[in-house]
Amino acid sequence: MASAAWSDGRLGRLSGLDHELFVYGTLQFPEVLKTLLGRVPPLEPAELTGWRAAALPRRIYPGLIAASDGRTSGAVLSGITAVEWTILDAFEDDEYDLRRLYIDDRDVPVWTYVWTVAADSADWQRDRFAAEHLAPFAARSARWRRDPANFRDPPGPGWSGPMV
Repeated sequence: MASAAWSDGRLGRLSGLDHELFVYGTLQFPEVLKTLLGRVPPLEPAELTGWRAAALPRRIYPGLIAASDGRTSGAVLSGITAVEWTILDAFEDDEYDLRRLYIDDRDVPVWTYVWTVAADSADWQRDRFAAEHLAPFAARSARWRRDPANFRDPPGPGWSGPMV
């Protein structure tokens, strides 16, 4: 059964439970998914043309923005339950909008979170994030998951500037 939160906000567009999510930032890492969901749903490598994963001001995670010459690598996350959708949606900032986009080599659109405010001109660097920030980000995500309503953990090093 779907959560009551599905009728409100971004998740109100979803119906049923068989929706896939294109992830291009921190959610493509099994370590982050495990801390948030308690498991790692199936991940299939995917690419999205016409969009780029942009570095964001004062954040170490990216935002997906339209770019005619852009190409974003990520993964399609499938088998997400209603409860898991609610967790993932709460984890995303309010500046993201949940939209359906066509992923390369797929005939059916998938959902993804698109950034809606200013982004940096530089692209987000997945490998740099993995090397420098993944472990502390996963630990911070676990702390958020334990008590999202009262989470007040200061960002710490690496959170004050863009990932360029």
